[in-house]
Amino acid sequence: MSLLSSIASPADLRKLPLERLPDVAAEIRQAICAQVSQTGGHLAPNLGVVELTLALHYVFDFAHDRLLFDVGHQCYPHKLLTGRQALLPRLRAKGGMAGFPDPRESPYDLFSVGHAGTGISTAVGMARGDTLNAESFDPKSRPDGRRVAVLIGDASIVNGVAMEGLNNAGTLKRQFLIVLNDNGMSISRPQGAVAQYFDRVRMSHLYADFKRSAKELLKHVPGGSLLHEAYHKAGEATKAVISEGAWFEHFGLVTVGPIDGHDLPALVEFLSWARDFDRPMVLHVKTIKGKGFAFSERDSQRFHSPPAFKLEPTDPDSVELAAEGRSFTVAFGDAMLDLMARDPRVVACTAAMPDGTGLTRVLAQHPDRAWDTGICESHAMDMMAGLAKTGARPFFAVYSTFVQRAFDQAFQEVALQGLPVRLCLDRAGLVGGDGAVHHGFCDVALLRTLPGACLMAAIDEPSLRAALEFMREYDDGLSAVRYPRDRVSDRLAGSTCPEFEVGRARFLGGSWSLGDAPPDAAVLAFGTPALDALKAAESLASEYRVGVWDARFAKPVDSALLRDLLGRGVPIVTIEDHSIVGGFGAAIADAAQEMGLDASGIVRLGLPDAWVYHDSRAGQLAEVGLDAPGIARAIRRAVERSARGEPAEAPRVAANH
Repeated sequence: MSLLSSIASPADLRKLPLERLPDVAAEIRQAICAQVSQTGGHLAPNLGVVELTLALHYVFDFAHDRLLFDVGHQCYPHKLLTGRQALLPRLRAKGGMAGFPDPRESPYDLFSVGHAGTGISTAVGMARGDTLNAESFDPKSRPDGRRVAVLIGDASIVNGVAMEGLNNAGTLKRQFLIVLNDNGMSISRPQGAVAQYFDRVRMSHLYADFKRSAKELLKHVPGGSLLHEAYHKAGEATKAVISEGAWFEHFGLVTVGPIDGHDLPALVEFLSWARDFDRPMVLHVKTIKGKGFAFSERDSQRFHSPPAFKLEPTDPDSVELAAEGRSFTVAFGDAMLDLMARDPRVVACTAAMPDGTGLTRVLAQHPDRAWDTGICESHAMDMMAGLAKTGARPFFAVYSTFVQRAFDQAFQEVALQGLPVRLCLDRAGLVGGDGAVHHGFCDVALLRTLPGACLMAAIDEPSLRAALEFMREYDDGLSAVRYPRDRVSDRLAGSTCPEFEVGRARFLGGSWSLGDAPPDAAVLAFGTPALDALKAAESLASEYRVGVWDARFAKPVDSALLRDLLGRGVPIVTIEDHSIVGGFGAAIADAAQEMGLDASGIVRLGLPDAWVYHDSRAGQLAEVGLDAPGIARAIRRAVERSARGEPAEAPRVAANH
């Protein structure tokens, strides 16, 4: 029996002698690597925190104490130690282990998290709540009270929300431990002055320097008398890492480190001592992202969240990633290179996602016109506004799920000023295995509230290029194009992609032709669901004449087309890979009402007003009725209801079946 399989909870882990923990660490790494090689998932972030996670669970009792994650893509070791080993074989699939912390799985997960910067603030909230409830740890009055620990990365901690959390954490009058996992990486290399500070810390703070300065330092730091006493009781590993002049002490936080995040005895020694410290503290831990496998250590950026891959049994350094086909992300990167070659006014940025948004080669080829700002979407949006004000043509490549982090800036500094900032929204709609924390389900609902905004969606690579070219010349305000985490389709390869014109849809076909008598139903699809709508229409060809349009715009919508269809009594089915609340279908219904048209024949399909959890993207689309069979069912119901003179069914019902 393996050691890992004998651990049903952290209580079992704590029964093991310290010298057996490296064996558990090796088994955890093997289990994670073997599973991710089959299904894909976050590999390098999890491999890097194995010892740190083991030490935290070995010292603290998180069945009682509080452990909060920032981002959460480093939670696999935590899950394997907290009773979820049986869920690993279906990692990120329906019914299996979520790729991020998920309270539905276990009480050891306190929040569903997938966005950076939030961990410290939620931890401060829990610390304050435990104090109010008379449940917090106090070394004298309540030694069995709850401790709080939060794990955050060096790239996340520069996020604005994290800074706000640090500012408040320093005011706590109780135990509070911030574990800074410093691996010198986010998905790619962290950016900015704070990242450069960490680089200097890693290079300049040697063991001897710490040891010489520690005794004098203890007289001056907050909680110094207690720390001074603890210093004399602590082992050499702890004495050597109490930092002088640490940046975090400006927030009122005692700072310790950096220490080796793969040295289990040192980690356990320090955490055992820090567990009972009665002031807020930062433990700066240096780890290696991708630790344990040469291929993931060597290229942790590529193996941050890889697709399935093949491990060569005869050569463990040789790994072959599964082919995924040409993605929208790659197509976008190629298109941006073309735009920047043709127009010197075009500039671009991303917020810590150069690989994920396709800008890696753009950054390399145009270092003076393209920037990675780090995990700070709000700053990136404002920076793009400043560039637009100077006459540049800025493109901000950002995941749909992260653009809401910069909505205030899109409102105040972009739309209100009438500035032409261009948003390229990758991962729009359902995202598959990353699940609810990463779905791009509300970008249209947010951005269509902004006066002057122009919102588009691409259905394939030619339409993405056409949309970007339109945006390059669009100077009337904010513009955005959305596209999914998916392969680009070649279904329309034989047809010419027309240029984008403001508020004009594109007829795609179906089982009806332009110029014929009115169709039995019209489908207005926003984005890639248009291609499944074509399949659905063709499957119904023996029953109904169905025309399919690529709507292209959610703002402004094609009012002329809408007036023509509704004026002739044609039932309309709107389809979008976006929330039914406030999305493209709502825009169509609003436009019909504004024009005084009868909107009772409009059926809206989209994401339901409910959370959609992790599964494959195809499985999620089928679950919410946005695959070809689901769309065909909705078209049939719309035609039948129209024939009976009944109004369209409620959009929420339509979206769930």
